Amino acid sequence: MLKHNLRLILRSFKRFKTTFIINLIGLSAGLTSVFFIYMWVSDELAFDRFHDKGDRLYQVMEHQENADLIKTVENTPDPLAEALKDEFPEVEYSTLATPLSWFQEFTITTVDEKSVKGAGQFVGKEYFNVFSYNLLHGDENNVLEDQNSIVISESLALSLFNTAEEAIGKRVEWQLLQFKKDAVISGVFEDVPRHSSDQFDFVLSFELFANMFHREPNWGNNGPHTYVVLKNNTDVEQFNTKISGLIKEKYAESNVTLFARQYEDRYLYGNYENGVQAGGRIEYVKMFAIIAIFILLIACINFMNLSTAKASRKIKEVGVKKAIGVSRQSLVAQYLAESVLMAFISLAFAVLVIFLFMPTFNEITGKDLAMHFDASLIISMVGITLFTGLISGSYPAIYMSGFKPAIILKGKFKSSLGELWARKGLVVFQFTLSVIFIVSVVVIYNQMKFIQSKNLGYSKDNVIYFEKEGKVAENLESFLIEVQKIPGVSSASSRMGSTMGSFMTTGSLEWPGKNTESQVSFENVGVNYDFIKTLGIEILDGRSFSKDFISDNEAIIFNEAAIEVMGMENPVGQTVNLWGDNRQIIGVVKNFHFESLHEQVKPLFFILAPHKTSVVLAKLDAGRTVEAIDELKDFYMEFAGSPLDYQFLDAAYEAQYASEQRVSALSKYFAALAIIISCLGLFGLATFTAERRLKEIGIRKALGANNFSIIYLLSLDFTKMVMASILVAIPISYFMTKQWLDNFAFSIELEVWYFVAAGIMTLLIAWLTVSMQTIKAAMVSPVKCLRTE
Repeated sequence: MLKHNLRLILRSFKRFKTTFIINLIGLSAGLTSVFFIYMWVSDELAFDRFHDKGDRLYQVMEHQENADLIKTVENTPDPLAEALKDEFPEVEYSTLATPLSWFQEFTITTVDEKSVKGAGQFVGKEYFNVFSYNLLHGDENNVLEDQNSIVISESLALSLFNTAEEAIGKRVEWQLLQFKKDAVISGVFEDVPRHSSDQFDFVLSFELFANMFHREPNWGNNGPHTYVVLKNNTDVEQFNTKISGLIKEKYAESNVTLFARQYEDRYLYGNYENGVQAGGRIEYVKMFAIIAIFILLIACINFMNLSTAKASRKIKEVGVKKAIGVSRQSLVAQYLAESVLMAFISLAFAVLVIFLFMPTFNEITGKDLAMHFDASLIISMVGITLFTGLISGSYPAIYMSGFKPAIILKGKFKSSLGELWARKGLVVFQFTLSVIFIVSVVVIYNQMKFIQSKNLGYSKDNVIYFEKEGKVAENLESFLIEVQKIPGVSSASSRMGSTMGSFMTTGSLEWPGKNTESQVSFENVGVNYDFIKTLGIEILDGRSFSKDFISDNEAIIFNEAAIEVMGMENPVGQTVNLWGDNRQIIGVVKNFHFESLHEQVKPLFFILAPHKTSVVLAKLDAGRTVEAIDELKDFYMEFAGSPLDYQFLDAAYEAQYASEQRVSALSKYFAALAIIISCLGLFGLATFTAERRLKEIGIRKALGANNFSIIYLLSLDFTKMVMASILVAIPISYFMTKQWLDNFAFSIELEVWYFVAAGIMTLLIAWLTVSMQTIKAAMVSPVKCLRTE
């Protein structure tokens, strides 16, 4: 019986070649999309989930209650980790760590003067008790007991010593900014897993960091991140209630509420709006999972529509089988077997396409995915393919097996109104999704264009930056003076911390008329002379820091947002108190976007702190960039004795939107794929419609109908279906794109032409698809039409 059914299925494929090819292309494309997205989603969901204590590992964060909103930040006071361990019995381990964004790279040098660069962070003593970065050599309980210890990765050990085991006890020198320190290797850990959101090569003691930068314990300032492992059976909600007011107890003027977030949620659930978790990368995971389902549904709908459309050519076969006693269950099984076999043939093609296009997909997504045929992937592939086959064949199997043999054999079978409406409804659903995809692509493209062209309040073009180190850090002032003499360099300066995003915040600021019940967190940026000039930040009132004024070491400059939140009028010349010291306001700058456009511009101040700056910036003249960089490279080599490792500021700005850029690229491909699959189905339906109405076309032409009227007649039904899909899609696409744009504090307005253009484009594509068959049918001789029938 199985052999007989297989022969019938293969004959059906051979008999209906056009349908077979359309279904093969559609299902293969659908399965390819699903498996690409499945691998991407699985990779995203795997981040930060390898830690042994993951179910008890939490990051302690802050809700900062400002005048009009609640800001949620990862930075916390230095003493917090130790206080949590000492004062709360629920905490088993605690640690703190400097964010990796604070310092780009360290230089590590052996006694043999072999040097490599690597990413590192300063961490607490219990770091390896908290996180499961597997120590190959060393004891997690005391590996960071000595502040002069360094724990390095296996790869770094191999680079420095060609061995990991013999690296223990070796002395190295590490260099950061103007600091050079000796350290003893006390441990070697396995390379950080690819699915860790933090990627680093070594860790150092936070105690040493605090001593280097003269950081006194201060509950009013924020800096490092804090992590805890809670004891088994701890009620997290009760723990959050207990710790919520800790900082206010330590620092009466604080506006901060603490809470613990599970560390596993850090990568996917990173966004907060007014103190409430509001998604993050998980939104893109959900979005692409939905896209995968919809693309596969579009392919399945093609199969359903084409199978039911060709039913008129198989009804006699069904009637004869039923007349000789074949049960409905047997017919259902046969048609389901046909659809399942079709799905598995498509799977073979899909796997081939995935292998061919995996490098391109990795390039677009910025990942390093590969098809490893382990049990999980094989089960998923077989399961998804089987499900696809059953869904695709379910409606045709039920529909065709339900024909009454007496009506069929008498030649009285007619398509029911319900069947026609079902088929039309499926087409409308397909093209509704296509319109939504097109609108989404248009909106995402325009938002990305807006981001790239928006006036940020500073000039990011033709600005390069690099971390100060070695002789540059030791002689920064003379270095900057010489750099500004290079032809093509218009100005140069330096700043503290990373070039983009939040660095450090403080609430330890007092000003005249301050409401004691209202606390404000300010971004704290230490800069060098000429920083404001180098970035082209507009000064609204007062002046910038100048070497002509010795008192500028005790001056301060605010942005508009800070002045507004402080409620000051005529601020220049007034005095504020920062960390117990009086500072005079010498200037106010226009608001500029130091964070991404996802964020509102926050209160910020600049203080003059050349010795604390870590990043050097140089503004180059437009049109002379290449020559200026070449000159700068030569000078840097001569001055510092090492090659210049620089980046462009506009590239750093673009990097903030890497996720959005990838979403934009992927959405274009998947939208195109969805439209192509929909059009394949429409092409097949147009073909069957033309064949079914061949006699009608012949009669109409014999009675004098011209080709245009025939084309109009055949296209009308399809046009109505596409128009209906446009009407359904417009409100849905508006709601979806509006929600996505709400993730940005600054975004484009949704314009009518986005939706009109999507509708017109869909209609034109549908007409073009249908026209291939309608024109062909209209050109057929009426004699041939009537003779054929």
